[in-house]
Amino acid sequence: MVGFKPTDVPPTAAVKFVGAGTAACIADLITFPLDTAKVRLQIQGESKLAITAKAAQYKGVFGTMATMVKNEGPRSLYNGLVAGLQRQMSFASVRIGLYDSVKQFYTKGSEHAGIGSRLLAGCTTGAMAVAVAQPTDVVKVRFQAQARMEGARQYQGTLDAYKTIAREEGIRGLWKGTSPNITRNALVNCAELVTYDLIKDTLLKYNLMTDNLPCHFTSAFGAGFCTTVIASPVDVVKTRYMNSAPGQYGSAVNCALTMLRKEGPLAFYKGFTPSFLRLGSWNVVMFVTYEQLKRAMMAARGSWEAPF
Repeated sequence: MVGFKPTDVPPTAAVKFVGAGTAACIADLITFPLDTAKVRLQIQGESKLAITAKAAQYKGVFGTMATMVKNEGPRSLYNGLVAGLQRQMSFASVRIGLYDSVKQFYTKGSEHAGIGSRLLAGCTTGAMAVAVAQPTDVVKVRFQAQARMEGARQYQGTLDAYKTIAREEGIRGLWKGTSPNITRNALVNCAELVTYDLIKDTLLKYNLMTDNLPCHFTSAFGAGFCTTVIASPVDVVKTRYMNSAPGQYGSAVNCALTMLRKEGPLAFYKGFTPSFLRLGSWNVVMFVTYEQLKRAMMAARGSWEAPF
């Protein structure tokens, strides 16, 4: 087998909670430039101001990244990283780390969970995670969206961004886009965790693979693709709404309708390629790391409890 072997003792809720947050941070560190490119592509064309200000026009994933490096420097690809890591430690820990516990709650401890229980668990932990981590998501998106050009909104640092948004837009500004974000993360969590769960269970049930790295990789890649297809429209609306100026959109629904009227239905899939590249690679790194971290922590715990 590849990597750490499964331990005899199943991982505890605390191990899953810490492992999920840590794995998500590692995945973010590796895939963050793709996420930044996705945000830039999603907000492109949302206002005439961007054109009159002669903002860079982005073409494709790697073209966007190249344009950003040329115009703003390599560090621009990691705008909002600190807020992104804060988000993952509070966000992924809840939505991924507590998924199995909530699933067991809905199945009343049964080992055989149906699709309904899995979907309920995914929706529940996704909504809980947004309730905890929404301000970090707003700040992350603002940093990723800001371009270094005259007249653009600028934040001096992560703490300054929290303070500035709260001062200029009120506390509600830090919770802007909560509704579409809850919708998005309910979809993402269901698509991501349930799909990963089902693919992995199927591979193991029919002995197509054993519970090791190739199995985790295949399950995570499939989950990433399904998640991107389902969640992209809501993700674009969430990004546009979070990054909008006060009063630009009356609500997330108004934002979606404005996009549909001015840019057409394809606007909801702007940034699809970087979304898939990001979600696919993020899922692979996160789930593979998560599985290995759980095993490593449980093995370490076992050695501490029985040193001889």
